Amino acid sequence: MASPDSKRQMPAKGASYELIYWPGIPGRGEHIRLALEEAGAEYIDHSLDNNYAMAYMAQIKKNIGDGLNPPPFAPPILKQGDLLIYQTPNILLYLGPRLGLAPRFEEDSDGIYHINQLALTALDGLSNEAHDTHHPVSMLLYYEDQKEESKRKAEDYIANRLPKFLGYFERVLRGEASGEGPWLYGGQLTYADLVLYQCLDGVMFAFPKALTRMEKSGEFDGVFGLYKAVQERPNIKEYLASDRRQKYSLGIYRHYPELDEQ
Repeated sequence: MASPDSKRQMPAKGASYELIYWPGIPGRGEHIRLALEEAGAEYIDHSLDNNYAMAYMAQIKKNIGDGLNPPPFAPPILKQGDLLIYQTPNILLYLGPRLGLAPRFEEDSDGIYHINQLALTALDGLSNEAHDTHHPVSMLLYYEDQKEESKRKAEDYIANRLPKFLGYFERVLRGEASGEGPWLYGGQLTYADLVLYQCLDGVMFAFPKALTRMEKSGEFDGVFGLYKAVQERPNIKEYLASDRRQKYSLGIYRHYPELDEQ
């Protein structure tokens, strides 16, 4: 029996990427968009086509995959040629070396793992935990049904978890492995920097008062310096000003004034 890898056709050189994600929110798909935009890659963002995106989401629970790909569990989903993969860190692991946002294995056999662990840490503490501040009990309940629990969760997150993760990345930036310049690893921009940027941007939207205080404290100058450096990248700057950049709404990052620092 032939393995899926032996049957898979290599994507044609320059074949465009297709991103499938929920319409109307940046969400976890935004990490993929930022990587593609920074690299100037050709891609189709199906979240901009509401009918296509919703029709695709409607059939996910019935999807059993094909001879080459297991079924996706949830978006974001990336397609290129006959390859279909999901999970944000997994997609970035695939795209990184192809887009010049991570070293190729033959150039630095350890680098991709260092970059990926940094991205995973940012997603853990500044995305997943940030989401849990407004849904600490159940994803199936409305925020209003768990408001008191959310207040307790957000208070702890701002007081303890946020400084812990920002402090970690500050230490990374001061370390020798980060190299020269404002970046996390190897002295050059990688997808880990883009992930940290997007996570920080989302947390700023959710908790503007707390993040303003933390920025003014001077304890995390390297982290906020990285944030500004990403914003000034020519391709990122153009993207952020475009209609392709979707606004925050009822996704991972939500601004409830009562959850922010008072």
